[in-house]
Amino acid sequence: MRVLVLGIGNVMFADEGIGVHFTKMIEKNFKFKSPEHTLSFIDGGTLANLLSPIIADFDHVIVVDCIDADEANIADVYFFDFEDMPKSINWSGSAHEIEMLQTLEMMDLVGDRPRTKILGIIPKRIDPMSFELSNEIKKGVPVMQKVILKHLESLGFKYEKVADFSISDIANDWKKEQF
Repeated sequence: MRVLVLGIGNVMFADEGIGVHFTKMIEKNFKFKSPEHTLSFIDGGTLANLLSPIIADFDHVIVVDCIDADEANIADVYFFDFEDMPKSINWSGSAHEIEMLQTLEMMDLVGDRPRTKILGIIPKRIDPMSFELSNEIKKGVPVMQKVILKHLESLGFKYEKVADFSISDIANDWKKEQF
């Protein structure tokens, strides 16, 4: 089975970039092994529809993003099957969030969407031209990490911690690379 961890978001809009930063953090901090499966990590940014051919090449996809949900608190973490989405998820966040939903729905229509899980966290700030993650969302990262490691383990992956980069380290490195 080919598994993809797909980080989505705009890193220039504060907490909106959590999916991209989190995916990179997991990739840098852990080494994954499976005798029968492959694991890939991709920074999907805000590309949404352009990701369809990439997503279709995998058997299992985990989309990591900030999400919006009714009556949720900042940094609440959600993990669910795309087919069994909680009713509280309202997809009323950013434009890329809505485009990602539409992309997955279009892939469903043509039969190209692999099994899809969503790992989402409620953001505090989505500010234009801010690379800084809020302290609240940083506190939710350990929960996200536990969830994704447990899920990957359930798929047959063994993992070893090889580094200890924080989410802030990753976000700050990205900022340095761009400027």
